[in-house]
Amino acid sequence: MDKQLITQLKTQFDQSLHRLEDADIEFCYARELMVLLGYDRWENFLNVIEKAKHACRNSKIEVENHFRDVTKMVTIGSGAERPVADVMLTRYACYLVAQNGDPRKTEIAFAQTYFALQTRKQELLEERFALQSRMDARQKLRESETELSRNIYERGVDDQGFGRIRSKGDTALFGGKNTQTMKKQLAIPDNRPLADFLPTVTIAAKNLATEITNHNVKRRHDLHGEEAITDEHVQNNLSVRNMLGQRGIKPEELPAEEDLKKLERRVASAERKMIKESALPKRGKK
Repeated sequence: MDKQLITQLKTQFDQSLHRLEDADIEFCYARELMVLLGYDRWENFLNVIEKAKHACRNSKIEVENHFRDVTKMVTIGSGAERPVADVMLTRYACYLVAQNGDPRKTEIAFAQTYFALQTRKQELLEERFALQSRMDARQKLRESETELSRNIYERGVDDQGFGRIRSKGDTALFGGKNTQTMKKQLAIPDNRPLADFLPTVTIAAKNLATEITNHNVKRRHDLHGEEAITDEHVQNNLSVRNMLGQRGIKPEELPAEEDLKKLERRVASAERKMIKESALPKRGKK
């Protein structure tokens, strides 16, 4: 996401924020947020809000502190007004709505980061969006590797075989350097996954190669056994490496980035602070 688009979206979201009288609490109206997030039907957006409420309950957080049903008067074509149902959403509620929205929408991806921040400083917004992108890429890699492990187990490969296949894929992607060599080069503890310290582009590259392997393992029903699946995975990693090389990127030369576990803890801490500071006052209180 380029800076111009971030600026444009930030302006739109900034303008949607309201502030409670006599309280330093920002909120959005759901019907306004619906438009910003690319939804055109209130009924569909209500489904997303219900999922967000469910996530709030699962986190042991009182729903009414962050989702408040209200009625607003809106002008209709004749100039008359009629009441419509709406929902006041705190920043945390907006964040949960974004987390449960359609991830294919650019607006959703932006909102997930925007509402996780208490600050309005653009440079911090850009920084956190980049960090969130790296975390998202890592989660996609976890999912694709889990799927690969399941797929190849059904084709006669055990957990040890899966480890060997993944390691040989790394060797192909990193220009002949295996997983352990890369961990030593990047000063990564032996008991930690290499991918937790890789930059987003490398994580995405590993995921792409793994997704291709998954596709071909499932599509080519004659692909059984460790040797055949290893050859497939190695070739896919080589193809991805060649693609990166055409753009001047050598994965083995990129420096390590911050430990994702530390990053996740920092994000979780910021989220807890956001939840506490963004709650709506109890009814009858200011």
